[in-house]
Formats: sequence, structure tokens, C-alpha cells
Amino acid sequence: MQVLIVNTGSSSVKLSVLGPGDEPLGRHTIELQGGAVTAEQMERALADLPRVDAVGHRVVHGGPDHRAPVLLDDRVVARLRELAVLAPLHLPKSLAGIEAARKTLPDLPQVAGFDTAFHATLPEAATAYAVPREWRERLGVRRYGFHGLSHSYSARRSAEMLGRSAGRLVVAHLGAGASLAAVHDGVSIDTTMGFTPTEGLVMATRSGDTDPGMLLWLIQHAGLTPEEVSEGLDRGGGLAGLTGDSDMRHVMDQVDAGDPRARLGLDVYLHRLRARIASMAAALNGLDTLVFTAGVGEHQPRVRSGAADGLGFLGVALDTAANEAAQGDADVTAPGARVRTLVITAREDLEIARGVREVLEP
Repeated sequence: MQVLIVNTGSSSVKLSVLGPGDEPLGRHTIELQGGAVTAEQMERALADLPRVDAVGHRVVHGGPDHRAPVLLDDRVVARLRELAVLAPLHLPKSLAGIEAARKTLPDLPQVAGFDTAFHATLPEAATAYAVPREWRERLGVRRYGFHGLSHSYSARRSAEMLGRSAGRLVVAHLGAGASLAAVHDGVSIDTTMGFTPTEGLVMATRSGDTDPGMLLWLIQHAGLTPEEVSEGLDRGGGLAGLTGDSDMRHVMDQVDAGDPRARLGLDVYLHRLRARIASMAAALNGLDTLVFTAGVGEHQPRVRSGAADGLGFLGVALDTAANEAAQGDADVTAPGARVRTLVITAREDLEIARGVREVLEP
């Protein structure tokens, strides 16, 4: 089975074709330029790619209904439209990608892989908010977790690299969006994102954890509208809000140039990262393996070392030369360190293809 992977982000749609052995057969990127992908764009892009037998889509939010990959039909798509308010940066564009692919390839089976599904194993203590019971039971307010496709792949890949179970594992998915997952023998037991992808770490444009009382104050006393607060949390916060730039590469350049705003932004980013890695280790009752993945996690050795510098009490230490030289999958553990630290290339496409085959080749 040759599988087309449709990975729709906020600014582009990445298409890739994987062969029966997951070998790459072709890639194409559609730049969205502020809009959503159309069937015409999809058709032009597919003309440059090999034929496929099935399609797999990355979908950020599956809600409480979807705890595993699912065959897409009209009913499933309608349910996903209802969930779009929970991930407004991503789900509407993912749905546009699904619609475009279904119009372009109407005779092929299409499967959704959900970023929330890996976290379906979270215990209730990790999913429940301490809010009124009616909110939880009638409105469905709970923690879902995201980036599950990346966390799941990293858990499997780390076991391959180590030649054994990664044991008590914390995966740090650090990209434009960022989250941690506490994984015990391949099973997610805690994570930093919650009801929406805004909770948790400092991200490129998302604030991460904030005081809800502050948000109420901004609306009730400072005169901001809910829309303005939402915009500030999701698009104007994070590194962008602290430094004026959402790209960690640029922030590092500004740090080197002595920019105090950039220095503060990096310090806040690392402070939150170290603290939340420690909280994930607490959920695991210890730490055996730490993984860095996604754009920042894979390509910013100073972020990795900055995080590790505050985690020595857990047994984390990096080999300086290995950390600086890491390209692709790499072990960057210092000699004698109790915790193994790995850098793993994010491969959500492989996890999506795996889900397609689970659904269509049971």
C-alpha cells in the first residue's frame, strides 16, 4: 500500500507519499499564504506525486469520540467541524485539507490520525480540571493533550535506538507549538497541553500557562474583548510576545547581539521548559530517558543544553560535543549520566501511515 500523507499546518500543507515499507517516494508543499488549501491546489500538487492507494490526514483534535485512527466519512467530518472551536488555529485548515483531498481522490479510502488519541490513556487525575462538576460533565471540559502523533513516534523510536524500552520517558516536542509527554513503557500518563493547545509551555506565538484570573481581569477591568484576549494568547503571545519574534533561530541571533528582550524570552522559555520536564518526571516517579524532537528540539543545541543544565538533580547531563554536532537521530548523553538523552527527528508521517494501515489492513 502506497499512502499519501496530508499534514496541514497553519501556513502550509505538506504532502508526502510513503511506499509499502515506509520508504519516501515523493514530497510536495503547498504554501497557504493566509488561506486554506483548495481542491485545485491539491490536484496540481498530486500531479507531481506517485499514485497512491490510501490517504492519511493529520488532525489535531479528535475530541472524546476518537481514541484511535478512523476512516473518514461524512459523519466523522461533521463531528470534526463541531470540534473546530477547540483548536481554531488548526482544525479549520485540516478540514479544508480533508475536503480538498476527498474531492480530488474520491475513490480512495481516507483515514484521520489524531494528535489527541495517544493521550487517551491519561488517568483521570491528569485529565480532570478542578472546576465545577457541571462544566466537566455537561460541557465536557477536560484535558486532552496534543502532539500525540509525534510523542507516539518518539516513544517507539527511542526504544529502537536504545534496544530496549525507554522506561520512564519524557518527550519534549519543541516546535512552533510545544508540549511534553510523560510516557511509561510506551503509554502516555501525563502531558502539558490541555483542553486546547494553548496550555503548557511557552511556544512561538502561544502563551502557554497563564493565570485565568488575569484573563478575567483583562476582560472585566482592562476593557479587552474576548476576541482580543484570544488573539493575544494564541497569536501574539509566546516568544513573539516576549521578544517580538516567533522564530527561535532569530531569537538566538538577538541573544548573541545582546538584545535584552531576546535574553528574557529565552530565559522564560527555558525556565518553563525545565520546570515542566521536572513535573513530568514527577508523574513518572523518576526519569530514565529524555527525548528532544521537532524543529527547536532537533536544531537548537543551546535549548537542549539550557534545559539539561537545570535538570542535573534528575540525572540529566549532555555531552557537549555530541549535543553541538547532533544531526538527525542522535544520543547526546554525557558519559556516566543516569538518564539517556536522545535527539529524534519528528516523523509524524510515519505514525499517520501506521494508523492508515491499522484501519485498512487489520
